[in-house]
Amino acid sequence: MNREHMIHTNLLRWNEMTSIHEKSAFYDVAKFKAGACTLKSVELDEIGDVTGKSLLHLQCHFGMDTMSWARRGARVTGIDLSDKAIALARSLNDEMGLDARFLCSDVYDAPAAVGGEKFDIVFTSYGVLCWLPDLDAWARVVSDSLKPGGTFFIAEGHPVENILEWDNEALKVAYPYFDPAPIECASDTSYADRTVKVAHTVTYQWQHSLGRIVGALIGAGLTIESLKEYPFSAYEKYPGYMEQGEDGWWRLKSQEVNVPLLFSIKAAKAK
Repeated sequence: MNREHMIHTNLLRWNEMTSIHEKSAFYDVAKFKAGACTLKSVELDEIGDVTGKSLLHLQCHFGMDTMSWARRGARVTGIDLSDKAIALARSLNDEMGLDARFLCSDVYDAPAAVGGEKFDIVFTSYGVLCWLPDLDAWARVVSDSLKPGGTFFIAEGHPVENILEWDNEALKVAYPYFDPAPIECASDTSYADRTVKVAHTVTYQWQHSLGRIVGALIGAGLTIESLKEYPFSAYEKYPGYMEQGEDGWWRLKSQEVNVPLLFSIKAAKAK
């Protein structure tokens, strides 16, 4: 299976997901339109004040996080592969009178899509790395998009979370931790609404170890300032076996299981 076919297959899936996600309680577009911030505590605490700063959001989906950064004073650009998602992002942006810029582009073509512009902050989060076949090229995009002294931040599902599945009331290893080969996945619903059946059921995803992620960023010339791991997830990764706290994070119900479900990395480009 060639890479172009796999990426196109994923695009078809995400284009279909966009209309489902727009209507879902998970994304709650109505609440966002009313002024809610979709950003989570991990990125808000780590990135801090963005007033007046330029921010590039890679793999932004339909842009609610991007526009949340705009509401906090950043000059934002969101990029996503899905033309349906970018169209929805632009529509929401215009409806709310915000000044976010949205561009449809493969993440690897982001520097060309923005015309070589450099940013104070490059941001990406929650379910992004599994769609990327080439981490080294991705890390170079991050580095090339930053101004000298600029900050990169990612909050993402932990690689350990991605290899586990619930089986007979226990977490078991279902996928290899170290494996560069693409994984063909099949699902007839979305994480955002498991009641809606989808037509494009197949996706191709890649597993990246934490060391591989860190190594790619270092290899691209970035300095790691912080690496944190957390015992909670941004969504109900294992349906029926997790519960959502008042803080919005999802945790395993079993107190006997203690594995990392999320990580964040903050890195800097040399001045």
